[in-house]
Parts: sequence; C-alpha cells; structure tokens
Amino acid sequence: MNTDCADFLPPGSWILIFVRMTKGALVAKEPFVYILASRRHGTIYIGVTSDLMGRLHLHRSGTMRGFTSEYAVHRLVHFEQFAAMYNAIAREKQLKAWRRAWKIALIEEHNPFWEDRAIELGFDPLPQHPSSRT
Repeated sequence: MNTDCADFLPPGSWILIFVRMTKGALVAKEPFVYILASRRHGTIYIGVTSDLMGRLHLHRSGTMRGFTSEYAVHRLVHFEQFAAMYNAIAREKQLKAWRRAWKIALIEEHNPFWEDRAIELGFDPLPQHPSSRT
C-alpha cells in the first residue's frame, strides 16, 4: 500500500515538518520561545528556536557571539513550547514589546528565584555571575 502525508490531510492543507538526527534517531523540531538572564533581575534576552537544547548549548558554550555572550546572559529562566513556529515568533515579538516589569512578572510567576531551568534539561550548572546579588 502506498500512502504519504497527503492521504491524511484535507484537500488544500499544507504541513511542514522539520526534523534532525540525534544519535541515530529522528526527532521533530519543536518551536520554543525562551528567556535567558545573566542573574536574578539582571540582563534579559528573549529568543525563539526550533531546537531549544541546541540553542542553549550555543549560548552556554560561548559559541554564539553577540548580545548573550557580551553580557553573560546564559541562564534559562523561562521557556514556552508551541505547536507551530509562527505562533512562537508571534509570542517572541509580543514579549519583546512588553515592559521590563511585565517580563519579570512572567518569569517570577513560575520561577520566583530565577533558577537556571537548563539544569533540569541536563546542562551543567553555570558559575555564579560576578555581580550576582542572590
């Protein structure tokens, strides 16, 4: 029997699937919006990615040059998963337009002490930020 994705979709529908190979297994790309911080109430960075683990590795290893490496913004303090990349991009734009106080309230709603959530995802703890107050 010859079946493909088109057999399961309503006429006129389109589907995009992004995949990558991880240790020989096929893994679907999942859109995320994430917030990194240098420390509690420190510098904040908001980004979007289809590969959260890979992007975190780039930020934390210093491989990704730019704002996050210049200001030592490496701690994952908040992230949200989405079904589609266009929703994640819209949310990223929304969050970037927010006032700083609203961003802090969002982070502290689920992470009141600004703990590094990347540790829960299997990353090693980062050293204390030099100007950390907590």
